[in-house]
Amino acid sequence: MYKQKTLKDSFSLSGKGLHTGLDLTVTFKPAPADYGYKIQRIDLDSQPVIEAFAENVRETQRGTVLFKGNSKVSTVEHALAALYAAGIDNCHMEVNGPEFPILDGSAIEYVNCIQRVGVKEQDALKDFFVVKSKIEVKDDKTGSSIILLPDDEFSVNVLISFDSKILYNQYASLDDMKDFPKEIASSRTFVFVREIEPLLAAGLIKGGDLDNAIVIYEKEMPQERYDKLSEIMGVPRMDASKRGYIMHRPLQWDNEPARHKLLDIIGDLALIGKPIKGRIIATRPGHTINNKFARILRKNIKLNDAQAPAYNPAIPPVMNLQQIQAVMPHRFPMLLLDKVIALTDLYAEGVKNVTNDEFYFTGHFPGHPIMPGVLIIEAMAQLGGTLAMQYSDNPNEYEALFVKIDNTRFRQSVIPGDTMLMRVVRTAPMRHNMLSLKGYAFVADKLVAESEFMVQLSKKNENE
Repeated sequence: MYKQKTLKDSFSLSGKGLHTGLDLTVTFKPAPADYGYKIQRIDLDSQPVIEAFAENVRETQRGTVLFKGNSKVSTVEHALAALYAAGIDNCHMEVNGPEFPILDGSAIEYVNCIQRVGVKEQDALKDFFVVKSKIEVKDDKTGSSIILLPDDEFSVNVLISFDSKILYNQYASLDDMKDFPKEIASSRTFVFVREIEPLLAAGLIKGGDLDNAIVIYEKEMPQERYDKLSEIMGVPRMDASKRGYIMHRPLQWDNEPARHKLLDIIGDLALIGKPIKGRIIATRPGHTINNKFARILRKNIKLNDAQAPAYNPAIPPVMNLQQIQAVMPHRFPMLLLDKVIALTDLYAEGVKNVTNDEFYFTGHFPGHPIMPGVLIIEAMAQLGGTLAMQYSDNPNEYEALFVKIDNTRFRQSVIPGDTMLMRVVRTAPMRHNMLSLKGYAFVADKLVAESEFMVQLSKKNENE
């Protein structure tokens, strides 16, 4: 689950737009690693590509609308929810109009197509937004709120509330994204009949009908007005005295509206650009507060371009000191790696406990001990060596040598008593026994240093 994913093949879906009523086709294509979600308006002369980020949303009335300059694309949230739930990190989308087709008002057709063409792993690390502390946003006017709490996986709880005898309070939850296709994907968007006239007056829902939405008639109106509204919508006339759900296909679940609000949250939070490890608790959510919250997360990501590894000293390490020494030639006083707490073919995470007894503190500096920056980089390189050894058939015959360093930055001092957490990420496949890496060092959640470097696997007898 730690590798990025994209589609195995392309697929297209066609239908009318909810707001424009236009016949539209959207095509989903595989994209390279670190591409993210991008949407291209192929009907325009300039064919602009719009990045699917929260800060590019300018409108949230009855849908999420992304902009680039004067070009826009709306009703993207259902497709993005399907991509996100499938674990897809990278996808290029092409649409021949200003919105995605509404289809049946849910995400199920997107999910079915993703399952049909399949998903493939990519040779790049999935970059999670790991929630370390509570994040909350509220709207006192609407009573809406979203809370994000630390958790090992992504899950969502939603409570909706309306002043309606037909749709009052409903609750929905999703604890595992694997259940999205069965439990959430086919839940449809919904609208109250009393909302239809103002939405039409605003130039919206021109393509809305009784097949692509849950329609709730809960406040009786004069038959003449009800008939006129039916004509505008292009649907058969109905008895104005009979209130309830009036769409063609009945509810799939009693709480289908709440499930759809959950679907919308997933689609709107996909716009932060990273998969989330945390639990969402949303009360009376909507696209406006969803986007406000997604923007807060985006700002957090920009301010903290790298996150510290999660470290629990009570959990046994992947490699203890003795296991590290079995594959690495370094010994006291130059062994600067105490534990490896995560190790895959793409990244490694490790720990260096900085004590007052370190040899270098005697002269660096008397009365003001600071870990030399070059040794911080050396510690990351040693961690990179344990990653490089994963590519060796016989680690006992090889040693990892630090051969190149670039783009190094030091942000904060490391002093005695600090626990330095490190992550090194492979930035290119192993070539000629050379492994390119990007390293990060942290104290608590603070990034203290970062560097790009290269480690070489060399046979021991060649260096004697």
